[in-house]
Amino acid sequence: MKILLVDDSKTMRSIQKSVLTQLGYTEIEEACDGQDALSKVGAFEPDLMLVDWNMPNMDGITFVKHVRQTDKNTPIIMVTTESEKSRVIEAIKAGVNNYVVKPFTPESLSQRITETLTKKAA
Repeated sequence: MKILLVDDSKTMRSIQKSVLTQLGYTEIEEACDGQDALSKVGAFEPDLMLVDWNMPNMDGITFVKHVRQTDKNTPIIMVTTESEKSRVIEAIKAGVNNYVVKPFTPESLSQRITETLTKKAA
């Protein structure tokens, strides 16, 4: 399974990558912002995307909207510090499948990934 991590924080990408590796996911591509991610999504063809909201150049919500114009199926999980209900609703309307608020535990990230993939498979 191929996973695209989109976060401007190298530390946060490393934490997520470590959790994913522990879960047995090894095909992981990283992007430092939405523009970088858009340039990689076509060639990499991820099965799942973990996307931060607040990033320079192109934020996560704009990236999600771009992806959803052509790809309605690939699961996207927003991983962000944005925890207000209005923000969660905005992300879901943009096409996000699930939502994880930072800071997260490896267990909560793992649970959201499993939930999201199980829903997609159903």
